Amino acid sequence: MAPCYVNGSLVDEDDAMISALDHGFVVGDGVFETVLLRRGRPFALRRHLERLRQSAAGLGLERPDLEELARATGEVVAASGLESGRIRITVTDGIGPLGSSRLDGRRTVVVAVAPQDATPPAHCTVALVPWRRNERGALSGLKTTSYGENVRALAWAAERGAAEAIFANTRDELCEGTGSNVFVVRGGETLTPPLSSGCLAGVTRALVLETSGASEDDIAAADFRADAIEEAFITSSVRGVVPISAIDGVALDRVPGPQTARAAVAYAALLESVDEP
Repeated sequence: MAPCYVNGSLVDEDDAMISALDHGFVVGDGVFETVLLRRGRPFALRRHLERLRQSAAGLGLERPDLEELARATGEVVAASGLESGRIRITVTDGIGPLGSSRLDGRRTVVVAVAPQDATPPAHCTVALVPWRRNERGALSGLKTTSYGENVRALAWAAERGAAEAIFANTRDELCEGTGSNVFVVRGGETLTPPLSSGCLAGVTRALVLETSGASEDDIAAADFRADAIEEAFITSSVRGVVPISAIDGVALDRVPGPQTARAAVAYAALLESVDEP
């Protein structure tokens, strides 16, 4: 039984409770981060907490206490005894009405940990879904608990044999996955959609940009095809760098290709060398 932190206390997960009127549960009024636990230590926790603060500001939530969250994360990890896993840090607006308005009250803070296979998948298949990310929406670029759209899209992709769903935005540009950022190699260049596309500012995305020579550029969704690009991969905090082996059921020729392999090696070197890149 794994421990978790709830509003200032470390408790067993079976004893953890939040109100049925918590606004994060009722309307998805909250933000969260998923942090990789590796060798018994969280990876890039500082970057994740900073992004959590930015998401909270974008959602109009009270600024989270990052020192409290860092301390709580350390307590949960130590009590769990886990060497590898995923850490979930969630902050919501706390108890609210059964509607969209907010009350002035205490926010809810939860930190939980669960085991996770330390070996990332060798590759993944993806499908471009028919729905669009709204790059001008109120939640654009924020990591909130409002994940219904992602659940629906991932189920749609799974029905078609894909492991991840990829969104375009309202300008018909490539945007992001349900829980990942996407990179393509075209003309020998490794490219990923810019933040102006509406994609999340992924922590692993940023590290790959910093270490692999990849760059940002607008990519037409119509060009996200196996016959239009040389390689592709996704990035996420838990999975790392994962080559894409097929898009919409059509296999790519290079899995992984040389650019993808280079990005994966550079990221793996960070994982092995530092806790706070």
